[in-house]
Amino acid sequence: MESKENEFLLENVSITDTAENGHGVGRVDKMVVFVEGAVPGDVADVHVYRKKKKYKEARVVRLVEASPDRVEPVCSHFGTCGGCRWQHLKYEKQLLYKQRQVEEVLKRIGKIPDPQISPILGSASQYFYRNRLDFSCSDKRWLTREELSSGIPMKEDVIGFHVPGRFDKILNIDKCYLQDELSNQIRNEIKRFSIENGFRFFDVMEQEGFLRDVIFRSTSTGEWMLIIVFKDDLESERNLLLNHLVKSFPQLTSLLYIINPKRNSTIFDLPVNIFHGRGHIYEEMEGLKFKISAKSFYQTNSTQAFELYKIARNFAGLTGNELVYDLYTGTGTIANFIARNAKKVIGIDNVPDAIEDAKENSRFNGIKNTAFFSGDLNKTLNAEFIAEHGKPDVIITDPPRSGMHPEAVMKMAEYFPSRIVYISCNPSTQARDIELLSEKYTVSFIQPVDMFPQTTHVENVILLNCRNENDS
Repeated sequence: MESKENEFLLENVSITDTAENGHGVGRVDKMVVFVEGAVPGDVADVHVYRKKKKYKEARVVRLVEASPDRVEPVCSHFGTCGGCRWQHLKYEKQLLYKQRQVEEVLKRIGKIPDPQISPILGSASQYFYRNRLDFSCSDKRWLTREELSSGIPMKEDVIGFHVPGRFDKILNIDKCYLQDELSNQIRNEIKRFSIENGFRFFDVMEQEGFLRDVIFRSTSTGEWMLIIVFKDDLESERNLLLNHLVKSFPQLTSLLYIINPKRNSTIFDLPVNIFHGRGHIYEEMEGLKFKISAKSFYQTNSTQAFELYKIARNFAGLTGNELVYDLYTGTGTIANFIARNAKKVIGIDNVPDAIEDAKENSRFNGIKNTAFFSGDLNKTLNAEFIAEHGKPDVIITDPPRSGMHPEAVMKMAEYFPSRIVYISCNPSTQARDIELLSEKYTVSFIQPVDMFPQTTHVENVILLNCRNENDS
């Protein structure tokens, strides 16, 4: 039944597990098969499209027997978008496999033989929970296999998400179930109005076009920020679109634009221009207000962020006498959140705009026991810094998905705080860093948090206590 080399059909494959990327896992003749579109409990005929020495990759072509844990996806883009890989899996099972993921990487990478993990904290909302979504504009639409075979032309102006593994291909998104419906309404109106007025959508290969990216940020208090990134500085076209959006959507608290003529899409080195309203929006948490600017990092699930920060504060065990270092502080959300329980909190981050927001967050919340510093952590956190500001009693670190640089991990251990609270959106890199700390620190508590329902991602909080303290 082979169609061509390395492509063939496997029948009646039983799916027994799930991989970190959300694919189902089966075994055929002792060979592991990773299957797109499958969930544990499925029995399926699968098309193998890639064969490696130790495993095969395949996709479901026919369900022979559906798993009792399978549910109908709500989104029409499911299976192509790549964002919500688990919409076809019951939510309670998503939580089970996320918890198992944390356990496995702590054993395999962190070298913790029997990690004692608290039950994962699920999300009250499984849809419409995100406060930020980034969309790209393109003059070419990604076509599904069915659309390709029907002869539909690829040339079409779209706004949507990058197809997994394809930087140059955009899947048009009619409705996304991850952010409030207003996001869908505004995005679709931008598309309609731009096509009607002949605005050119971006061509990433030719590096030409006017409309480049659309970014939405919102808060639990009902404030909305819209950022539109243009390739070219065409004032009349820009004003025509932006004025239309101001009139059509009075819900917009902040309408900003950025001109990006570069080959890459990053905006951190570019000026942000205010067209309407404020240059920022405010989130609230436990009576505190937090300023969020265009370039600021903020947890993308506001409700779960509150739960996450409460866990971090509890793990820190603050009595009011501690000097706390908050590494990768961003807009200082954690630093300001825990400040009332600490003697002083020092935040460090490499994004200057975020640090300015962190300082302002302290000012308008009347918090006087914080200090924030901008700079690369590897260079900023040194002996001179410690001598000037004091040796930390507690370190809270919340690095990006890549984890901490080994040098930063070693510096953190060198200054030997009593406790380290490590928050991570990537348990694999977190486990790697914790293994580096294992000579001086022992893991005391582990708490996974589901920040991203319908996806395979999981946040994890770990408390490490110094071994001297435990041995005493």
